[in-house]
Amino acid sequence: MRQFTAVVNPTAGGPTGAASLLHLARLLREAGAELETEYSHSLAHAQDIARRAGERGRIVLAVGGDGIAGGIGGALSGTGTVLGLVPAGRGNDFARALDLPADPAALARILLHAEPRAVDTVEVESAVHQRTVVLGSVYAGVDALANRHANNARLLRGSASYYAGGLRAVTTWRPAGYRVTVDGTEHTHRGYTVVAANSPYYGSGRLIAPGARVDDGLLDVVLIREAPRRLFFTLMNELKSGVHVHRPEVLVLRGREMRIEADRPVPYGADGEVDATLPVTVRVRPRDLPVLY
Repeated sequence: MRQFTAVVNPTAGGPTGAASLLHLARLLREAGAELETEYSHSLAHAQDIARRAGERGRIVLAVGGDGIAGGIGGALSGTGTVLGLVPAGRGNDFARALDLPADPAALARILLHAEPRAVDTVEVESAVHQRTVVLGSVYAGVDALANRHANNARLLRGSASYYAGGLRAVTTWRPAGYRVTVDGTEHTHRGYTVVAANSPYYGSGRLIAPGARVDDGLLDVVLIREAPRRLFFTLMNELKSGVHVHRPEVLVLRGREMRIEADRPVPYGADGEVDATLPVTVRVRPRDLPVLY
């Protein structure tokens, strides 16, 4: 029977997240699985726990949102350790991309019986990130600023915090001049953001890159060009369904490696964590992480 180590972000999900984990843990143990639970006090601590568990041959469960999922997934990328996700955070976008169920019983069946499938991971390199690896996406522009505001929100949770953060960011954002080099080909544009997407979702369920697949060995690169503010709000609303990609203000490219630069300091983020400014280089690592889904 499978042996699991659950690495928990204690701040993710609040009481609901804790209750889901307790229910899931009971189901796994009743089925005969071995489960140990470790609580992290930082992302670096969570990554260290995950690596040590993997070295002991255990399946690592990342319990929380996209930050801990991407951090642990990145730490395990290339090691052969199997990852399971227990979505209990604010965004849960990579879990959404894998179509993981919220119901603990359905999730337990996957963790107990599914065969691991290899997914791509994303390598991020900049002055701050020295070949850091994440799972979902890297985004540079107004969405990174919005995510920073959402992370600082204290009274709002889930998509409400992203929506409020987005409104605050858009009202102060000045379009930037970008230079985006995808597999050696340079593209310039003036606009709101550039997103390198491994997962189709970001920002708590926004379908930023409908064509992205987590196992195709490619990044979908979404460039949103400058537009009147009223149209931009319409475009942001279309992220719910993904139809924004049909607008002339949106360009979608695909590639294995890209570099994003800008004509002024522009923040970028990765999997819900924002702590750096451009330039940044992003590379796909094909089928580098086995995941249960």
